[in-house]
Amino acid sequence: MHWQDQGFVLTSRKHGETSAIIDVFTRKYGRHAGLVRGGVGRKMRPVLQAGNLVDAEWRGRLEDHLGAYKLEAIDSRAAQFMDDRVSLAGLNAICAMCRECLPERESFPKLWDVFGIVIQNLDNPEIWPALYVRWEAGLLSALGYGLDLSSCAATGTNDNLTHVSPRSGRAVSASAAEPYLDKMLALPSFMRGEPLVTPEDIMKGLKLTGYFLETRVQWNVNRTLPEARATMIERLINAGFAHR
Repeated sequence: MHWQDQGFVLTSRKHGETSAIIDVFTRKYGRHAGLVRGGVGRKMRPVLQAGNLVDAEWRGRLEDHLGAYKLEAIDSRAAQFMDDRVSLAGLNAICAMCRECLPERESFPKLWDVFGIVIQNLDNPEIWPALYVRWEAGLLSALGYGLDLSSCAATGTNDNLTHVSPRSGRAVSASAAEPYLDKMLALPSFMRGEPLVTPEDIMKGLKLTGYFLETRVQWNVNRTLPEARATMIERLINAGFAHR
């Protein structure tokens, strides 16, 4: 078996004396593990940093074997975030979410495209947190748990949608949500199509997508969300880009 595609490195861990086993998120073949011979050497270590875009060639005797990668760096963007605690936390979080939540060897091309957009904007904290929330909403959709924000679950209208039902994942208008505010999840304005993004809205969005990822996706496999996501949230709060 043999294929070639572009992908983002998600993780790398040492295997034996000189090799590494990596997870790569490719557009055509999804999250796909493989062996990189010489992966711990001086030449390959920089290439295998999480978040780097690589040209990946995979070969395996059988389709379900681990197989081996040959890699060439396309964009070693990860290195520029090493001195930025907030951007680095965002990078670690999105890679960890891919690794923890996506099934192996299933293609999610739209999710891959938005992953790349988030990575490209990680140097701008005024932009990427909202993009990241939208990516998590896309992750829910890709896994079959998409939020329905098109109209109110109670009235059918699409006016003044301010909350989401934690039971159905559907939007709820302000008037319909009023008696149940203590049970509802807030819907941030930028997820309703409005241009303004506030630190309060970033936190609302992270709580919204996090709730459904925790209770729909990770609950099914008896896991919690990765610690890297919690670290990202704390650093966003400390830097003023999200408010509790």
